[in-house]
Amino acid sequence: MAKKTVLITGGASGIGLLCGQCYAREGAQVVLVDFNREALDAAVAEIAAYPADVLGVCIDIRDYDKVCEARDAAVDRFGSIDILINCAGGAETRILGIKEEFKDAPISVYDFGIDVNLKGALYFDHAVMAQMAKQMSGVIIHMGSITGAEGCAHNIAYSASKSALMNGMTISMAQYGAKYNVRCVCIAPGPVLTRPAMAKMETMVGRAAEPQEIVDMIMYAASDKGAFINGTTILIDGGRNAMRRVK
Repeated sequence: MAKKTVLITGGASGIGLLCGQCYAREGAQVVLVDFNREALDAAVAEIAAYPADVLGVCIDIRDYDKVCEARDAAVDRFGSIDILINCAGGAETRILGIKEEFKDAPISVYDFGIDVNLKGALYFDHAVMAQMAKQMSGVIIHMGSITGAEGCAHNIAYSASKSALMNGMTISMAQYGAKYNVRCVCIAPGPVLTRPAMAKMETMVGRAAEPQEIVDMIMYAASDKGAFINGTTILIDGGRNAMRRVK
């Protein structure tokens, strides 16, 4: 990964931050994108101390013009974007603190869910593909979720967005990117211990994933060792999805 440029949305916390740390240790140039300025500054300072070459860009991924500014800042600083990891997102009712059920919650809650989890990734795919096409190389990683496969009655926009990423969008981006030597892969975790509540979700192996297990798969799929992986979703869920077939 030496001198590769990796742009990570949602890079100030969770899986995104861990990706940034791991790529920095491998010698990559890291661009962290997040809307939380305080958390972003702390993440940049931590990674810079490795030492590593890191850039933080504070934007709202729902604003396409700002997304383009983030892309341009990365290219201006490092000259390329070799890997895009779309980590930004989350369950809309949890993020917004909504307790009401679907029919009673404001529709703005679900607009937010679609905008952050689906349109934010689409915006970055679109903006960064322009750079990757110039380079004639690149890898785009989408972050799916077991929720995209099994559904969620409380976070319907999140489930719908992740399903779209895992199916139509990853496949379509791979089809489009092929002529530019750009791959697209979706990594879809089951429960991950980025939050304690995830430990309560049932899996065949009897536990939730450690965050590092998810990041290891992301890094493999985006590396040269994963060069034959394209247009598909890798479900890394401890067998949770398979459990539905035996109940």
